[in-house]
Amino acid sequence: MWQVIYEELRNQGLEIIAVAFDTAGKPAVEAKIRAADCRERPAVLARLMGWAPDLWDRQSPPTYPCLIDEGHVVAELYGMVNVPQGVWIDEAGRIVRPAESAGTSDMVRHMNRETFEIPDAAAASGAAVRNTYIDALRDWVKNGAASPYALSAKEVKRRMQGPSEADVRAATHVRLGRYLYGKGALERAKHHFEEAVRLCPKSWNYRRQAMMLDPESVGELNAGPNFWSAVDALGSEPFYAPADFSVAR
Repeated sequence: MWQVIYEELRNQGLEIIAVAFDTAGKPAVEAKIRAADCRERPAVLARLMGWAPDLWDRQSPPTYPCLIDEGHVVAELYGMVNVPQGVWIDEAGRIVRPAESAGTSDMVRHMNRETFEIPDAAAASGAAVRNTYIDALRDWVKNGAASPYALSAKEVKRRMQGPSEADVRAATHVRLGRYLYGKGALERAKHHFEEAVRLCPKSWNYRRQAMMLDPESVGELNAGPNFWSAVDALGSEPFYAPADFSVAR
């Protein structure tokens, strides 16, 4: 879907780089990145993800770079704990908005888990969140540093949380897990990913990875009983915390 936004804004200077986090590499994500049948995706997905019909109808495979990060390095460097999240970086290489939900709202709480249907009120709320994010992005592309959505260095620093000791230890377990996975030691690899989840429970990137290392799971949608049990265990905590546009500059 971001191809539509890219085509709209690239002549104004926008560049997009998409990064998939998956230890299994190309077999897990390649078919989804450049899916030839993207125009045939059911409209229920548009409601689930909050995309307006006019944008959804123009979707096409991405032409911007799509990378596969088997080691979750980008997630660690930028503090990403879920997907999709976005980071805005200006022409000078300065972060002007740190990692936050890229227009995705907490729709999983309202979704029918068998049909993926979304109630009208929830769909309208999700569309509003998506539109707010896209409109802010458009403003930043047009106005650069003058945009109210381009945060000051002080505000960026306030919003970014440096890694805790637990985060560092979790990242080390992920590296060990990836190494063991590459050596064919699946159960030992899963142990280290599960330990990373224990140390860093807010990282859904780690949690998803821990659930999707078995050969029959690679490339499949992470929507099994273990995933939904983890979502339900959140209680009142959000699965997708909305981007915070309340603080200007």
